Amino acid sequence: MPDLPPPQDAAEAALFAECWDAVLSYADLCTAGAGTAHRLADEAFTLGMRELRAAQGAVRGRTARLPVIPQLLTAVRETVVEWESAGKGHQLDPDLRLWLNSDAAARYTGPPLGRPIALRGLRDMPEADATLLWLAEVESLPLPTVARRLGLDPLTTGAELDQVRVLFHDRCHRAHRDTPLDAECRSYARLLDAVTRSPGAETPEDLSRHLATCVPCAEATACLRLHGGGIPAALAGGVIGWGALAYLERRRRAAEARLGVGTPAGPGARTDDEAARGRVLRGSLLAAAGLLSAVALGVSLMPFGTPDEADVSARDDQKPIAAPDTPHPDPTPAPSRSAAPATTRTLPVPASPIPTPTRRSAAPAPKPSATPSPTPTPSTPTTCHVAYHLDDEWSDGFQASLHITTDAPLSGWQLAWTFPDGQHIGQTWDATPHQNGAQVTAEAKSYNREVAAHGTIAFGFVGTRDGGNGAPRAFRLNGAPCSTS
Repeated sequence: MPDLPPPQDAAEAALFAECWDAVLSYADLCTAGAGTAHRLADEAFTLGMRELRAAQGAVRGRTARLPVIPQLLTAVRETVVEWESAGKGHQLDPDLRLWLNSDAAARYTGPPLGRPIALRGLRDMPEADATLLWLAEVESLPLPTVARRLGLDPLTTGAELDQVRVLFHDRCHRAHRDTPLDAECRSYARLLDAVTRSPGAETPEDLSRHLATCVPCAEATACLRLHGGGIPAALAGGVIGWGALAYLERRRRAAEARLGVGTPAGPGARTDDEAARGRVLRGSLLAAAGLLSAVALGVSLMPFGTPDEADVSARDDQKPIAAPDTPHPDPTPAPSRSAAPATTRTLPVPASPIPTPTRRSAAPAPKPSATPSPTPTPSTPTTCHVAYHLDDEWSDGFQASLHITTDAPLSGWQLAWTFPDGQHIGQTWDATPHQNGAQVTAEAKSYNREVAAHGTIAFGFVGTRDGGNGAPRAFRLNGAPCSTS
């Protein structure tokens, strides 16, 4: 295994610490275990940093390169290809191996004009602008943090980001026009540019039909839309390919964890743009709100647990993705794999009130019977709770997240449910899915098998649908039924 290149100065040491967590996060998605993820991250980080140093020492005027983090994530994909070619593919995620041998993966090494539009558009931008766009949209960093890292004025960073989004739109539009297209696609190019620039523009019916059948134009639409929150997915998918949505979700959760530790203070710490980006994360926040409501109800009924027990659960939920085997610079805290723990309990209620004996003035109280009367048996309480949230949906697919709260500690878990409308589960993060007809099971990954009492399990997936998209039902955790919300 290659040794990580030592940082050349303090600035590069800070860069190592900033980027290592992103590389390890994606490497963990690509592999089956924490140890393997570290080996992949080590090799990719070494390769990526050497390529960056070589690019910095090259003659000025060469083609603009990607920002640092996208370049390192590209190195992860290249290292994965090398592992597959060298007979080490068994250490990779099975779905990733299928992708590596598909036409989708071949686009990244094929003719330049056939590569993803978002990748070409980002590479064609000035590096400072591309870095601002990536940190704000994909890494989900708050704008004050981005401003500090890039040496920008926090009060004007939001306006600069809006200008950079327009620049990304223009570069992607140019890349789309440069792509070899048939006559029909070319006839829609100008209309597509106009529709995606305006937030209130309606898509004409003929263009909508064309986008439903034309993959290149549909991909271009995702990159060109300035509004609606689609730029992060377009960027991540264009740069890293497989696992883009899962990586995006992890980086959002990592940003939320950092904000939970401490929000920047002072004027301008939270801007309107940051609030708008927070609304993009509404899916996970709404799910957390539902769990917090359940906590409030449980507390109002009966006190339980201890402060020490809650602290242990919180510390367990804040463990990094994978513990490093070798010393590395302190990374940014890794994304939390679960939402805040929530606990609900059901109080047993007697079937009927116990009668109170009436007083009699002359007769003494009756002696207790030798045989005690039977007491009502309380109903079996629910030991788990599932919060299912539909984060997004489109004509033939959707994205969803689940949060499962368990009253008992677990050393391995499996959640089963039934889809009501024939949906099929696809790309999944933080769980391994299996589906047989309408029946679906999601099993723990190696890193989230252990769950503390009253802890929460969180995972998400992208699915396909044909018509309806009703919420799943009949949730069972390790065979036990769960309540839902």
